[in-house]
Amino acid sequence: MVRKIEQKIISYDVLKEDEPEQQAAAAEPAREEDKVVHLHEKLERPEMLLGSTYKVKTPLSEHALYITINDVILNPGTPHELRRPFEIFINSKNMDHFQWIVALTRIVSAVFRKGGDVTFLVEELRSVFDPRGGYFKKGGRYMPSLVAEIGDAIECHLRMIGMLKDDGLDEHQKKLLAEKRAQFEQAGKSAQPADSGGFPDGAQLCVKCNTKAAIQMDGCLTCLNCGESKCG
Repeated sequence: MVRKIEQKIISYDVLKEDEPEQQAAAAEPAREEDKVVHLHEKLERPEMLLGSTYKVKTPLSEHALYITINDVILNPGTPHELRRPFEIFINSKNMDHFQWIVALTRIVSAVFRKGGDVTFLVEELRSVFDPRGGYFKKGGRYMPSLVAEIGDAIECHLRMIGMLKDDGLDEHQKKLLAEKRAQFEQAGKSAQPADSGGFPDGAQLCVKCNTKAAIQMDGCLTCLNCGESKCG
């Protein structure tokens, strides 16, 4: 078969009779891998995106903040299907923070579209402190600033789509909780009935794991089930 060469020859090799079939079989996975779409800044925005909106109400403002994060579905219906954040919008009736909120949403959206690991945004935003002081949100969790609250909403979304996962307690934390629990029970507190999961009487509901296992230890409300503590 005669084939016209349209491009400039840059290299060549001599194949043996049994090599063409082997090379064709080896090239097949590579061609399929080339079809996998990865998130990058030049990826065009689809007409429709799936998203979630989070309401943030702080004691520092009369009006609530609504944070919307839209996701793009990559390689739908294939083993390489992924859901990744693509853009973020923040809306509120309060116009006091309009300029920096617009700037923040554009920067975070640009980071999302770059692809790769964007989970670092959570810690960067949550480490921002307001010089006027923070506040405690519902459930007793301390928020150092409104920016940290936005980082908290992004963390919640990344956990929902599977980009962040709970590592659980390490062996040292489990051992410490077991020791604290034993000390608490030896102090004269009676245990709950069997249907309470074996946690001490008078334990409160944990806001993180929704288990009635939070007790006062060393001046802090600490969960005996997941280790959540108001003191951090």
